[in-house]
Order: sequence, then structure tokens, then C-alpha cells
Amino acid sequence: MKALRFVIAICVAVMPVLVSAQSTQRLTASKANEYGLIYTLPKTGIAITVEAQKTVKTPGEFYQYAKKYLNMTPILEPSVQWELTGAEIGRYAIADEDEQYLTRFKSGQGVFMMVTGESFPVSIGDAGYRPEPSPASTLRAVAAPPTILDSPVAQQAVTEDMLRAQSTAKRAEMAAAKIYELRQQRNDILSGQVDNMPSDGAAMKLVLDNLSLQEQALTAMFVGTTSVSTDVKRFNYIPEDTDEDVTRAVVARLSVIDGIVEADDLSGEPIYVTVKVTHRGELPVNEKGIVKTFPKEGVAYRIPGTADVSVGYGGRQMAAVSIQVAQYGVVFGLDPGLFTAKKSPAYLHFDPETGAVLELGEISAGE
Repeated sequence: MKALRFVIAICVAVMPVLVSAQSTQRLTASKANEYGLIYTLPKTGIAITVEAQKTVKTPGEFYQYAKKYLNMTPILEPSVQWELTGAEIGRYAIADEDEQYLTRFKSGQGVFMMVTGESFPVSIGDAGYRPEPSPASTLRAVAAPPTILDSPVAQQAVTEDMLRAQSTAKRAEMAAAKIYELRQQRNDILSGQVDNMPSDGAAMKLVLDNLSLQEQALTAMFVGTTSVSTDVKRFNYIPEDTDEDVTRAVVARLSVIDGIVEADDLSGEPIYVTVKVTHRGELPVNEKGIVKTFPKEGVAYRIPGTADVSVGYGGRQMAAVSIQVAQYGVVFGLDPGLFTAKKSPAYLHFDPETGAVLELGEISAGE
């Protein structure tokens, strides 16, 4: 077995299979491909999903008269504010072009390997294995709902006299009078002091809700509106296999104007990722403590390392996890004879996101 540094033209028997939500292929060691299977070990990318809340404040048409008529403090100027409200860290696999392998098996045994569309190994000898995918981000973008002034009830609240008024001051005076009129109507209904009372409780609720919405719309014309939405974006970061930890690498930024932007957009404050290696994968040793030799034509797999990954912004830690990272480990191999033994051939389950061995066992008779 050796790492491939070039493309090898070998015909491979391919059968598409669906594993979880990921498309996989079945590669069978046959005479057509000289009983050799080609696959690629992955390296680990870090998926950083960030969530920012956008708050838009808009003054009302009559903001200058809010204190006079309603004794309320209005929004005086339009503004847009962004705040980083969440972050999540996940991992994903990408091809490690330096870790492409060819493994040959004994003829006539029908050994097969399940691989992903990127040729990452999933299993050997077990077509039914379903690897657990990494959990998807729970963060979701949410559009801003329409403000009360965008609703039909806002048009209902504006009277013809208000529309005909020639000055803003006069329209404000009429709008304030309408607000007090609506309040009085609601109080009269609740106290039963109207000639035509609603027929039942449902009808009363409908009338009272409509009066309340009209009052809210007219009040918003004085105090203004606040609209809140949420934006979510994902950024990928691939740590290099070096002896140095990654400290405060900029993966994105938060702009006061545009929200979440790319790392090279200097209009925003930086969102950092920090990666601290906590354990490096090591080659196995024998009972004498001597590093084992890579088996000839062995089935390559990763012994990954582990890293603490965190995301920070503005002096705050937004998220932190400990994950396995393929490139912080080493590559070793299993004897291919394990999978061609006549009495008890082995099966193998990989972690397709790191190339690590998850389970190695014997195929029971009759399977």
C-alpha cells in the first residue's frame, strides 16, 4: 500500500447507494481493477455559523408631537443596529489530496468498500452501515415581520379629515384625538355603555382587538416603529497541521451597516476563531513500546487529534466545543487480510468526517 501522488486509471465497479442524507458508492475489488480500491482520507474543516440580530428604528410621522399629545418619548432619528446574538461550531470533511490511497485485496473474495461522493471511506464489508452525520446548525434566519403601520388596520385608523388636513401639526392633533376616542369606545364597550353591544363574547373580542390595533397604529405614527430580524451565515475555516495553536483568526466581521460580512471587509468588527490542540494522534506501538510498521497494502485510516475550538467577538466567547480534527493526527493501516479471511472476514466502520476507525468486527456466518 502506498499513498498516491498521481491519478491512477483503474476501472471500479460502482453501485450508487444512499446512506443517511449522503450519496455513497460501492467499490468492489475485482479482476477489472486488479483487486485494488482507491479512496481518499478526509481532513477536517470547521464550520462556524453566526447569528446577528438587526434592529431598525424608524421615527413616526408625528414624532415632534409625541410628548405634547401623548406624553411619550418617540424615536427621533432612523437607525440600524446589529448585534451578534449567537454562534455554533461544527465540522465537515474535505479531501486531503496528500492522503489518497490504493489498497489491494486477495482475488476472489469480493471485498467491497462504501465511500462517499468525495471518496471518503465509510465502511468495508457492510453496505448497510449508516454513519451518523454531524448535527446541523440550529440557528435560523428570521425575516422582520411587517410593522403595525404596514397593516391594513393602519389605513382604517386614518380618517378622511386627517387626509385632508394641510399641515402636519393639524394631522397630529386629529390623530391624537382619534386615539382618545378609540380608548373611550373601548371603555364604553367594557362597561356596557353602548347602544349596540356586540352579540357575544367572540364578537366583543373582535371589536376590542380592532380598536386596540387602530390605537397601536396611530400611536406608532407618534412614537415610531421598531423592526427586528435575524440573519444567519456560515463560514468555513480549515486549520493547518502546524505546531502552533490558532489564536484569534478572523473568520468574519459584523458591520454596523451591512451586518455579517466577510473577513476581508474592514467595515466590520472581527469575529474570531481560536483553535487549541489538546491531543495529537499517535502511531500505535507494540508490547515493547516500538512503533508498529504500516502493513503492506494496508487499509489506511486516521488516528485523529483533538482540539478545543472557540468563537469570540467583542471580548465575549460566543461558542466553544471540543472536536476531533483529522490533520492533528496520524495515518496508520490495517492488514487487508483481515477482510479476506475465509472463516471470519472482518467488517470495518469509518468516521467519514475524520477517516477514523469506529468499529472493527467479524462478519457472522450467513451475513
